[in-house]
Amino acid sequence: MITVHHLEHSRSHRVLWLLEELELLYEVERYARDPKTMLAPPELKAVHPLGKSPVVTDGELTLAESAAILEYLLERYGNGRLMPPSGSAEHLRFRYWMHYAEGSAMPPLLLKLVFDRIAEGPLPFFVRPVARAIAKGAQSAFIGPQLKTHLDHMEAALEQTKWFAGDAFSAADIQMSFPLEAAQARAGLDASRPRLMDFLQRIRQRPAYQRATERGGPAQPQRQG
Repeated sequence: MITVHHLEHSRSHRVLWLLEELELLYEVERYARDPKTMLAPPELKAVHPLGKSPVVTDGELTLAESAAILEYLLERYGNGRLMPPSGSAEHLRFRYWMHYAEGSAMPPLLLKLVFDRIAEGPLPFFVRPVARAIAKGAQSAFIGPQLKTHLDHMEAALEQTKWFAGDAFSAADIQMSFPLEAAQARAGLDASRPRLMDFLQRIRQRPAYQRATERGGPAQPQRQG
């Protein structure tokens, strides 16, 4: 039996979603974030040394990393579903977006989260002005321009094809969902990029996405404001 070690508001939502798309039986072991640090609980280290989610166990196998998990599930249980044929141009795009999601799109989003917390969080009075000035400088000089570059790149990709790998929905769209939902929640993704917003609307309408949310909760915390 496949078991998903699922952390709330995390990348493991994508694993639940793929399992629902493939209509596979699975169990969910749920973990809650620390309310102060928002980090995963130490119990996850008993499953995988990094103590992060997602982690999947399947018999004797324990596997971490979102793209590796999705590819494993497709190769073992997909029977050709949700992945373009090997050797096709669509397959090359599929591989690109599967790894772009975490390798390129997520780092500036994580940097924004960190520097937002520095700028907005409680700090000693004598440190606060310096820390906030550094955070503001990093946001304007590097993080903001990087986010714009990546959002423009993703928006342009969906000008060419309906989905990221081509005209058919694939697991690459599942993998790309997390950075785009993060961008909407905390990085200013809005109606100025209509194709990305349409993508988010379309994935949220998929029954398998909705079932995954029912079982594991939303992928991202609700946007503030």
